[in-house]
Amino acid sequence: MKSALGRNKKSVISPAMMLVTLGIVYGDIGTSPMYVLKSIIEGNGGLATVSQDLIIGSLSLIIWTVTLLTTIKYVVIAMRADNHGEGGIFSLFSLVKKYGKYLVIPAMLGGASLLADGILTPAVTITTAIEGLRSIPGGSSVFFGDQSKVIIITLAIISLLFLSQRAGTEKIGRAFGPVMLTWFLFLATAGVYNMSGNLYVLKALNPVYAVKVLFSDYNKEGFMILGSVFLAATGAEALYSDMGHVGRGNIYVSWPFVKICLILNYLGQGAWLISNSNNSSLAKINDLNPFFLMLPANIRPFAVLLGALAAIIASQALISGSFSLVSEAIRLDLMPHMQIIYPSKTKGQLYIPLVNIIMWIGCCFVVLHFKTGARMEAAYGLAITVTMLMTTFLLTVYLAKLKNNIIAASFVAIVFSAIEIIFFISSLGKFFKGGYLAAIIAICLFVIMLSWKVGTEVERKQSVKLKIRDYIPVLKKLKNDESVPKLWENIVFITNEKNPEKIDRDILYSILDKGPKRANAYWFVNINVTDDPYTSNYKVESYGTDFIFHITVNLGFKRQQRINVCLRSIISDLTASGDLPHSDNVYSIYPETTSGSFKFFMLRKTFVPGSDISSAQKLAIYLKYKISNFIGSPSKWYGLENSNVVIEYVPLLVQEKPMDPFKRSKSRKKQDLNKNA
Repeated sequence: MKSALGRNKKSVISPAMMLVTLGIVYGDIGTSPMYVLKSIIEGNGGLATVSQDLIIGSLSLIIWTVTLLTTIKYVVIAMRADNHGEGGIFSLFSLVKKYGKYLVIPAMLGGASLLADGILTPAVTITTAIEGLRSIPGGSSVFFGDQSKVIIITLAIISLLFLSQRAGTEKIGRAFGPVMLTWFLFLATAGVYNMSGNLYVLKALNPVYAVKVLFSDYNKEGFMILGSVFLAATGAEALYSDMGHVGRGNIYVSWPFVKICLILNYLGQGAWLISNSNNSSLAKINDLNPFFLMLPANIRPFAVLLGALAAIIASQALISGSFSLVSEAIRLDLMPHMQIIYPSKTKGQLYIPLVNIIMWIGCCFVVLHFKTGARMEAAYGLAITVTMLMTTFLLTVYLAKLKNNIIAASFVAIVFSAIEIIFFISSLGKFFKGGYLAAIIAICLFVIMLSWKVGTEVERKQSVKLKIRDYIPVLKKLKNDESVPKLWENIVFITNEKNPEKIDRDILYSILDKGPKRANAYWFVNINVTDDPYTSNYKVESYGTDFIFHITVNLGFKRQQRINVCLRSIISDLTASGDLPHSDNVYSIYPETTSGSFKFFMLRKTFVPGSDISSAQKLAIYLKYKISNFIGSPSKWYGLENSNVVIEYVPLLVQEKPMDPFKRSKSRKKQDLNKNA
């Protein structure tokens, strides 16, 4: 259950939170006017070859794509499918996973594709915005033909953006909110300015023109034009993923304003293109971008600066959404546990350092690989069509099974699947132009998730929970056995087992079989992170002893998980209450301490080569353990960097393949005696 603090803060609809929503949620979809019509015009041969009918039809496609996919599917339908206020494909999967194990596959495919899109978004939006410098008088001579300057500026901006993530999305949203409000007002103003006297573009509101352009002769791309049109809706899935950061209500209230501003700008670009279709000087411009060129020359520097800021915010929407996705994947055991930092008092607003570093490296690689915005646009959009298709599939299951609404489920399955399959096929035309990179990134992420999922299932099948009370006598005997050297005064194991009556066999194997480990006290500590930010309490089970303790530490998500500090406080309480014998630490600079020394054990699995499992399971286990080694030791997450920590390896006890029995061979001497006899 969500904490009252986090839940209320996000659910309140207020001007302040709406401003934060503009700064966090709408960056991706809000910057689409910078490149959608640009991509459509390039695909149809440039300004000199386009007609009024093509422009009207393209505008109609854009308007109804945003309406159907963003407004109806995500804002009206998908955002009702929240998991305690959290949105995104993994939250949706967590709601329906009980209806079939196979549902994890579309969840992983969709999540991997969305994370791949999160790597591409900062690269394409920021590069396109910086390339707008060429539209400024004098800017063309500086930046045209010298893409290296654009690349350097883009990489610098991307690096600063990822460096700022630790501040948290709420602080970033407050800073970016006023910028995005200015940006959307600017989009609307520029659109209305260029529509003056050209109101015939309003015909694009009629969906008949959208259908007509797909089958017309004047559209040289045919259905492939949808690959460019789809770019207008690429921020829809991020909007759903970011719902947990700002609350559903604030998105409901702010989205109509955002949509109107977007449509007005697209209509303004269309009006400008029609008015200048016979302009031979404009037709000669390579990489023509109507978004910047439709503006008066003295306004363009401001537009480029504002566009660059909006592009940064577009990247922020995907980055914060990626943090949420990875957090959900960790909870579902689809990704390894990573350090998660909560910069604000709302649990939905989080920061994952390792994900931040990987995304930063990935974005920089995309910029260096493709170099130009036009080439990046070719890679953009393909991955997100996969995510949308998988979301549609899971949403259908949610409506049919959880809500028992067959009519709504059928509508979602038929209408949106048809639309998104068409968009997916049209986006495949971009595969060899750059879409391959998005596919490679998504496949790599999918393999990581699948390996972690399968590897975890293999581990769970071999996991054995023992009754801890059955082993109290042997642990007592070990504690009092002076023939065994005392390893430490306090031995601590971090355990995932919440039930104090059970203990993982691996822990007892470590204490009794790999040592044995004699100590004054054995501590089995389970960490429970609560939704309340500042929870700080514990539960203890001592089993009627003064040397075996199962501790459940309840920590708020804002509390540092410094296990050694928590234990010393708990031990002081137990010593004061008489539950733990007083232990003077003679050899210490703190002679008054009663806790004694600690040794922390972290258990890791090792794979036995002769295990009787399939080749696919072996590969999954191998990859999982490689990923675990890459992620690093969890000791840092628990604040044990300066403590006495031992990483100990225990075998993954999967049933081994049967072997032929060994036969004892006779010695040569016996063989000779038998021969002589």
